[in-house]
Amino acid sequence: MAFENIHAAVVGCGRWGMNHVKTAYSLLGPRLKYACDAFPSAEEKVKAVGDISFTTNLDDVLSDATINAVIIATPAETHYEVALRCLKAGKNVLVEKPITLVSEEAAELHTVAVQNNLKLMVGHVLLYHPAIIKIKEDLNSGRLGKLQYIYCNRLNLGTVRSEENILWSFAPHDISIIQYLTESNPESIEAFGARFLQRNIEDSTITYLNYPDNVHAHIFVSWLHPFKEQRLVVIGDKGMYSFEDTLKEGKLKFYPKGFTNVNGELQKFDGEFEVVQTEAKQPLTEEQMHFYNSILNNTKPLTDGLHALEVLKILEEAGKKTQR
Repeated sequence: MAFENIHAAVVGCGRWGMNHVKTAYSLLGPRLKYACDAFPSAEEKVKAVGDISFTTNLDDVLSDATINAVIIATPAETHYEVALRCLKAGKNVLVEKPITLVSEEAAELHTVAVQNNLKLMVGHVLLYHPAIIKIKEDLNSGRLGKLQYIYCNRLNLGTVRSEENILWSFAPHDISIIQYLTESNPESIEAFGARFLQRNIEDSTITYLNYPDNVHAHIFVSWLHPFKEQRLVVIGDKGMYSFEDTLKEGKLKFYPKGFTNVNGELQKFDGEFEVVQTEAKQPLTEEQMHFYNSILNNTKPLTDGLHALEVLKILEEAGKKTQR
């Protein structure tokens, strides 16, 4: 089997953690040795997935020398402590986003991983979505031409959180995509936020990112919105992509639209859009497979600690701006 030398544990068995448990069990079977959660009541959910040992004690995972891959899906405020303990115990780590809540802690995790020749990967799962991969391929091939701007809308009604605002809850996905597509860091960041439901928690934010070579991006996120929308638009000077993940069909569309300069005059070209078909792969499955392969082949994960640190620094700077 492809991952016969991977022996894994999932730490954190909440809603998303259980998705990791189910995915890992489908890929590894009994080599998913442990599921760990602070609440004993999670054991019933774990046992419904398969024959997986359940524990409430992280030390059971850390002391098992056969485990070489740990997936961390605990609350964000615990990521640093749990990931650090796993790395120091010699375990390769896939930790859910955000990597930590403080960039200095993320930098330390990256350093510890490098010093111990371990993989540190972060769950920016949309970078493993076939549609995002296709957009990236067409940027690299020149089909889109020169990248001009990107915008992302991630909107819904609830679930409202009290431990983090909408920026930290929704925007990491989109920041990671923009970083992946631009392959650079923003030269300037501006952000605005509004609070309606709770005194110190932003319910809606707009973030503006200006990148080198006149590339611009903005991100609109809200959990106070009448309908669900997850839309990414990528504009180049030869064409445009729209990716709407909430649609059942036709999620990814290419538009041969834009303007061209003819003898000093701008002329519009406006062709019919094309629905672009991609492979029906599950991003979470692709993400876990990428993690396991990076361990087996000693390759750098796409969403490694440095990538996660860049995303976190942008979040921190934008967060400061929204709290003015």
